[in-house]
Amino acid sequence: MVTTSRVPLLQSLIRILLIEDNESSRQLMSDYLEYYGYRVFSLAQGADFEAAMAEFRPHVILLDLKLPDVDGFTILQQCQQRLEWARIPVIVVSAFSFQTDQQRALRLGAKRYLVKPVNLSQLTQAITEELDFRRI
Repeated sequence: MVTTSRVPLLQSLIRILLIEDNESSRQLMSDYLEYYGYRVFSLAQGADFEAAMAEFRPHVILLDLKLPDVDGFTILQQCQQRLEWARIPVIVVSAFSFQTDQQRALRLGAKRYLVKPVNLSQLTQAITEELDFRRI
């Protein structure tokens, strides 16, 4: 169990890759997570995903499914095809609320599926639950 006095130190070590095309949503989530000490790298489209993975090396990925250039399902498939990426938890944050979209994302490797508008405290709770702080 992680004590609350250690969480800020651990959070400062955690890198989150946020892929969200909506500027307002991207800025809101990024600001909120940075306020709580996470290191966040944001992308507005999926084309730069592979470069961001190689350079930023995130501990968790927050992924919108509807992107202007590549859909999030394709990114989920890419994550599962690379051994070093497959262990990184992906939390989908999407406006798609249909059960079929949720099932497909989970089947493709997403660990969680949060429907927009996302409750920011639930988002940080999901991140905390998906990360194994002993690996950081």
